[in-house]
Amino acid sequence: MGSGSVRGAGQRRAVATIGDVAAAAGVSRATVSRVMNGRSTVDAAIAERVRGVAAELSYRPSNAARSLALGRTQTVALVVPDLGNPVFQQILRGVMDGAAEDGYRVLVADTVEDDQQEGAIALEARMRCDALVLVSPRIGDAELSALIADVEPVVLVNRETGGTAPSLVVDYEDAAVQVVEHLVALGHRRLVYLGGPVRSASDELRRAGLARARQRHADLEILDLPAGPDIQAGHAAAAAVLATRATAAVAFNDLVAFGLLAGLNEAGVAVPADISVAGFDDIELSRYATPALTTVAVPQAELGRHAWRELHAVIDDDAHPARSARFTPSLEVRGSTGPVPQGPERVHITDDDLAVGQPEEVPTVPPTATPVWSVPADPSADAVVLTCGDGLELVRRDAGDRMPKVHARRPYLHPVHTLAGVPLTDVSPVDHRHHYGVGIAVPDVNGTSHWGGRTFIEDVGPTLLKNHGRQTSSGIHVEPGVPGALGAVGTAGETLVEDVLWSDEHGEPQLREERRVSARLLPLAPGSDAAPGWVLDWRSTLHADHGPLEIRSPATNGRPGAGYGGLFWRLPIAESTTVLSAAGAGENRAHGSTSPWVAFVQQQGGRSTTLLLVQPGQVRPWFLRSAEYPGACPALAWDAPLLVPDGGSVQLDLVAVLLDTELTAAAAEALAADLTDGGRR
Repeated sequence: MGSGSVRGAGQRRAVATIGDVAAAAGVSRATVSRVMNGRSTVDAAIAERVRGVAAELSYRPSNAARSLALGRTQTVALVVPDLGNPVFQQILRGVMDGAAEDGYRVLVADTVEDDQQEGAIALEARMRCDALVLVSPRIGDAELSALIADVEPVVLVNRETGGTAPSLVVDYEDAAVQVVEHLVALGHRRLVYLGGPVRSASDELRRAGLARARQRHADLEILDLPAGPDIQAGHAAAAAVLATRATAAVAFNDLVAFGLLAGLNEAGVAVPADISVAGFDDIELSRYATPALTTVAVPQAELGRHAWRELHAVIDDDAHPARSARFTPSLEVRGSTGPVPQGPERVHITDDDLAVGQPEEVPTVPPTATPVWSVPADPSADAVVLTCGDGLELVRRDAGDRMPKVHARRPYLHPVHTLAGVPLTDVSPVDHRHHYGVGIAVPDVNGTSHWGGRTFIEDVGPTLLKNHGRQTSSGIHVEPGVPGALGAVGTAGETLVEDVLWSDEHGEPQLREERRVSARLLPLAPGSDAAPGWVLDWRSTLHADHGPLEIRSPATNGRPGAGYGGLFWRLPIAESTTVLSAAGAGENRAHGSTSPWVAFVQQQGGRSTTLLLVQPGQVRPWFLRSAEYPGACPALAWDAPLLVPDGGSVQLDLVAVLLDTELTAAAAEALAADLTDGGRR
């Protein structure tokens, strides 16, 4: 082999040039250039010959030379106020995906929320690229108009341009209206808005929406607190939010809402039991917050893809008309918003002007008043509410659609109030996120969890499995009341009748439940003209219409004492909780006993309440907790599985009495006896 064909060690292989391709293909350099740039003016046979030669020689056109020839860099710039914001990251992803399909690359510039330098940064970025995507610019309208003239072609995201350049705008005004209407429907009338950056156009749109919503509701108050665009701003605003005594907070975006949630958690404030929180944008982490964040979903990546399509059209055609597209967001309701708190606050605020520990006067409810259920046209979208007397709200029924799947979605009651408005239920508390007010929760039905959270596996322990089922309402209506069972003055309230389908983790039906829930006031107390409390009466019948049932619990699966599962009532944590039962005082005596009744006597904020739970029919062992958390249920599978044959059924009964006083063991015993002896509906 000749020495001329050998490359020495370290020598670079010769790179084919455009001249080499032209010579080998027998065409001019200009023809090669046109072929490699994808021009259609070259004869197809010649173009094919040129591409074949280029492949044989491993020829790659120079990007620099190509840019000089075309007058383009095949890159565009994207300018954002804060690349740390996930919304802007998703817009960037959308632009990059669209640009890559058309052979373009994207450079990114971050103005770090500095509106003084924003114009200069955008101009410098444009000088290095073919076009510009300007996202949520903070500069004023006059400065923006001048900048657009200097950097064209340009597309704006989240900012109107007056027709001088294509723009994509999210209708944050409508988004704000959606958030407020949701909170108003939950009973909130005092809101606080945590504002965004001072020169943010989308913040102005949010404020316009808040003003529009305020005009719709004369009794609505919306307070304004300056905050900012990030987590730190929301965290710093927590104390100021609490000082407003608002029952709900609307944050400029999800990041601000995250910071606020953290600040509220540090202050010992429960969301949404004490205050509801909502945000904007629905960034990816929103559904994983604790609790999951109610927010307005914005199509972030689609904004980016649409921005690229508009920009690419302008690049290819300078005469392309400037167009504006408007995106309508949608409300995503999750666990961070709930009904307005009623009764004494659990939020402790340092304020010398506030009287601490003074119980409010108990409202006077005539014993002749009748509890009434209100069922909306779509119970899955709107709350079913039980009221009594002069609009006093006693119970809300929630469809459970907002629960995370791992909490085993199911309809439940929360909040359930005393006549004085004190809530005696809790929902998704920090200690057990899968606890929801009052509902039927069973850890093991033919291997499916309708309890939520982890499943106990013998020799393994609690393990999170993908075995969470769902309870779905298939029909709900109200039956008229019947005369009171205790010989009380007046009439028992209406009965809420609900058909519930239980499905396994694969969506296959497991059983059918017929649920009946009614309420009545207690009879007149001697020397009083007001009812001392009220009674909630729950009966559910589980029908094995889809095959036999085997109902188990952690206790039957190898964990002694953990026989929970059934009609479970979760109470809020109070300053003190005392358990009474026929077996004696204290959790240890009540837990596992077959006492016909148990009572939770709680002290909170200088006032006393009692929840008396009575089993009027078959008495099952009580699963009960008060030290770790307050809650109880008659156990369906205490120490052995409950077997229901195909076509069979099992009945669950519970009567609850809610009082704004402290009951003694003797008084609780007597009241429980009256309830069971007096009969039921």
